[in-house]
Amino acid sequence: MKKIYLDNAATTPTDRRVLEAMVPFFIEVYGNPSSLHAFGQEANHAIEDARYTLASCIGAKPEEIIFTSGGTESNNCAIKGVAYARHEKGNHIITSKIEHHAILEPCHFLEKQGFEVSYIPVDKYGLVDPADVEKAITERTILISIMHANNEIGTIQPIGEIGKIARGRGIYFHTDAVQTLGHIPIDVNELNVDILSASGHKLNGPKGVGILYVKKGIRMLPFMHGGDQEQQRRASTHNVPGIVGFGKAVELAKEEMGKEIEKLTSLRDTLFEGILSTIEFTHLNGHRTKRLPNNVNISIAYVEGESMILNLDMEGIACSTGSACTSSSLEPSHVLMAIGLPHELAHGSLRFSLGRQTSEDDIDYVLTVLPGTVTKLRSMSPLYKKEVK
Repeated sequence: MKKIYLDNAATTPTDRRVLEAMVPFFIEVYGNPSSLHAFGQEANHAIEDARYTLASCIGAKPEEIIFTSGGTESNNCAIKGVAYARHEKGNHIITSKIEHHAILEPCHFLEKQGFEVSYIPVDKYGLVDPADVEKAITERTILISIMHANNEIGTIQPIGEIGKIARGRGIYFHTDAVQTLGHIPIDVNELNVDILSASGHKLNGPKGVGILYVKKGIRMLPFMHGGDQEQQRRASTHNVPGIVGFGKAVELAKEEMGKEIEKLTSLRDTLFEGILSTIEFTHLNGHRTKRLPNNVNISIAYVEGESMILNLDMEGIACSTGSACTSSSLEPSHVLMAIGLPHELAHGSLRFSLGRQTSEDDIDYVLTVLPGTVTKLRSMSPLYKKEVK
């Protein structure tokens, strides 16, 4: 049976070139990078090389890059670290209603500790209006956090505009770039961001490693305490193979980004245009053009998303109904609810996220299989039968 992986927003396969770069640091260069001897210093040099690569990819300085265990840790470090460090200046945080749970849950946690959080609404495409952010600012606002692009519907936010507002008011600005690093160009200076989160496994790198960009001069309290690694901002022995792999993944992504954007954008448009034209009662979620090159999120009426996922899986197609981090929840996607979808359409959503390995044949196969799957499932729906009478 043909097997097609279209859930790259959840995680990506590690590129073999990345794996090859990592292997020596498991069995040959295995010293603790904090050690002064040659074994340790060789590992430390590899970390600093990766730090330089990551910094140069986003227009940052190497000393502004902090290595973490992934996007969730980076986001927690950013939200809680700034909140605690600037508490004497204020207790108000601004974010959006469609953030990843790695942002929303830390905000909920801080609310229980007396912080105030404003959740900015989005329009029907999932776009945040910078004017709404500006209106929400108070004298007590200490942090604004808006994701670069949404993990479910792929909408890319006007981060540069929002960052300009934040900088003009002297407010720290953080963006969750887990879905964008390595997929679209990022320059922290053009985006006007003070803090940025990213993760290795979303761009054909290893799991268990991430970064937090922190602009020089930004005050944050450490999220983890222990040793003095990462300029005393993130304790714990470095994950050397993971960091080396992340650096290699970013290097490859930067080299191949132009061609990959062109390829995936074409395949993306072919997929959603094919679905919309061949299956009735379907709706594209997110902005048609201001979206990630690899993201297609479709609502299909009169069908449950989980039923479609399971049936497509039996045909060898792996996709999702939304974020993998909430796939066990029976609640409709908070992102789809925020853009105004009714419960029944939110429950009938599919997310196809393309990757480096995706081919035209893969897209053709999905467009061949999906209509029949939907027809089969709708034949069991009394609501659909009533609609087409």
